[in-house]
Amino acid sequence: MTKYARQLQFLLFLLPILAIYSLFTIFPLIKAFFLSFTNFNGYSKVYDFVGIKNYVMIFADDAITSAISYTLFFTFAKALLVTVLAIPLAMILDQKFLTRNVHRAIFFFPSIPSGLLLAYIWGFILAPIGSGVLNTILRELFNIGPQPWLADPLLAKLSTIVVATWAVTGWHAVLYLAFLQSIPKDYYEAASIDGASRLQQVRFITLPLLAPAMTISVMLLLTGGLKVFEIPFALTKGGPGFETYSITQVIMLRGITEAQYGLASAMSIVFFLIVLAIAIFQVTVMQRRERGIQ
Repeated sequence: MTKYARQLQFLLFLLPILAIYSLFTIFPLIKAFFLSFTNFNGYSKVYDFVGIKNYVMIFADDAITSAISYTLFFTFAKALLVTVLAIPLAMILDQKFLTRNVHRAIFFFPSIPSGLLLAYIWGFILAPIGSGVLNTILRELFNIGPQPWLADPLLAKLSTIVVATWAVTGWHAVLYLAFLQSIPKDYYEAASIDGASRLQQVRFITLPLLAPAMTISVMLLLTGGLKVFEIPFALTKGGPGFETYSITQVIMLRGITEAQYGLASAMSIVFFLIVLAIAIFQVTVMQRRERGIQ
């Protein structure tokens, strides 16, 4: 088979995937961009061109501006916490001990159930009333009164971040574990012979060689955090007030509930550009770091 015939064969295999991707991703994106300049309400066949009015309205809506600030705070705080916790956890799970496979499964398990289900369970634990599980424990052990975990603006934000971090840390630890197991043991043996301490081995061998894994992990954390919906919605419904509204929740609220499809489309385009810019910046910076290490 010639080189061009093989390339044509590969192209034919890719065409169905390209068609599906175009149908469910590219076409909706183009249509959303078009609708963002109209006053389309979702059901009327007649709608007017309103220019950039919808884009101006985005930053005049308290719910939208609050959603943007909360989503960014949630995303970066979660990414930082998961990275700080997942790498040491992966190093622990990489050690040889009798129940390590059981422990790996236990830490990985929270990433399997639906985030919505986990959030509803945590909603019961963090209930801001006296009968809430956490408040009951605090009362019985430390004689502390009920805390408004999901009713206070700051505590509600921190609670959603803690729950989201708990849910995915094990998954990212397994990702780092896979890269850890690919690091040759000879590096550590040579470092030990040269008198390097355990901390120095981690700093100069483990962390630099985990750079590719960190690039992947952080990218998934950032893109997943920016698209978050189920955990804040199940825990707080976006409250108190607009404090824990996520961007995706506001888009659905304005588009589906309030039938402002033009405004929701404009928000979707702005959201897409935010995600794209952050993803490109993060991957570029971290890949440059990888090349610098190499």
